[in-house]
Amino acid sequence: MKKYPAKIQLKYWVASAVLFMSLMLGHVASSYAGSFEQAKRMHDRIAGVPPSPQILIEMANLIEQNKSIAAAELAIQSPSFYNVTLKHWISPWTNEDASIYGPLNDYTATVIGMIRDDADFRDILIEDVLYIGNLNGIADYSQNSNQHYADLEAQHADLSSVLVKTTQSSLLGIPPQATAGVMTTRAAAKSFFKDGTNRAMFRFTLIHHLCTDLEALKDTSIAPDRIRQDLSRSPGGDSRIFNNSCVGCHSGMDPLAQAFAYYEYRYDVDSDPEGESGLLTYNAIGDLDPQTNSRVQAKYLINANNFPFGYKTQDDRWDNYWREGINRSVGWSDALDGFGYGAKSMGEELANSQMFAECQVKKVFKAMCLRNPQHLQDRNAVNNAMDDFVTSNFNIKKVFASTANYCKGE
Repeated sequence: MKKYPAKIQLKYWVASAVLFMSLMLGHVASSYAGSFEQAKRMHDRIAGVPPSPQILIEMANLIEQNKSIAAAELAIQSPSFYNVTLKHWISPWTNEDASIYGPLNDYTATVIGMIRDDADFRDILIEDVLYIGNLNGIADYSQNSNQHYADLEAQHADLSSVLVKTTQSSLLGIPPQATAGVMTTRAAAKSFFKDGTNRAMFRFTLIHHLCTDLEALKDTSIAPDRIRQDLSRSPGGDSRIFNNSCVGCHSGMDPLAQAFAYYEYRYDVDSDPEGESGLLTYNAIGDLDPQTNSRVQAKYLINANNFPFGYKTQDDRWDNYWREGINRSVGWSDALDGFGYGAKSMGEELANSQMFAECQVKKVFKAMCLRNPQHLQDRNAVNNAMDDFVTSNFNIKKVFASTANYCKGE
């Protein structure tokens, strides 16, 4: 254990006593108490656990030296930042209920590993990447089981050290060009490709990574030519419902969700109704779905009789109709074409939008400040953090540090 001179130790114990008394009295009685209180609040928010006396001393000293960002970065080195704070921060993205209590899985572990390794955060929707645990006595990673991660969690593994970077294409049986960051992890497939029409994967990607939902992006001025056959044009016998409501979401969503046309989560509904042993499948070149006689999964052509004249999906080409009209405000990148084939390029379209960057910063703000941005000063802090995020090559740890510093208190 690192030892400190008696003078510094005395400073810590005196300051701690003053801090305790001041909290009891409802005010801060000394400059030392202010720095220690700020250091403790910062560490609690970042790591989710109280700091050790030694770390508290170091952080308080850094704050007193006007090196608050360095103090925050010291707190980020705590294993609890990865095991507690990041796991709870990421877990809601992995399930439709947005529960923070979801089990550790390949989606959560991959984002944690990428953050630890200072990866470009946009790659969570793009890259052929997967993080697994390097620990004796645990199950191997499996395409049809989460046991590997359940074992890591049961052993309270230090995620800041045991996670190892690998690729989805080497473990999930899909080609590199079909990988798209967390969207093509097994956990995401189980939550969002299971059953349905694959629109769920697109919708929940919007919710969790652009901080918006379809209702906020509704635009009835967009051409409805890519809306699939399964959507009735007269729900309940009233075409006005489709024209004034349904079309506003589906005209933009359906051509983008077409990027997932070759993906499916397969499981035995009779013996495994929750899909715990299911696996992600992908129709590569030469793979034909027996019902569609093409690479397109059958779910894209279900309920075709609802409106036979609707769009019949032929491939995985996507087009971003939201680049025109009111949804230009999403801030789409001028460096991209706004169309492509497959989930990877569609993920790139989303991840390079201004709304993606803003969403990540706002999520960090809420985690570190325990509230949404409320006033001009908060909004300025968010804007400054966004600037830091972009200039640091989208390093999200920088956002955690600067935001924790902003909310450490005065």
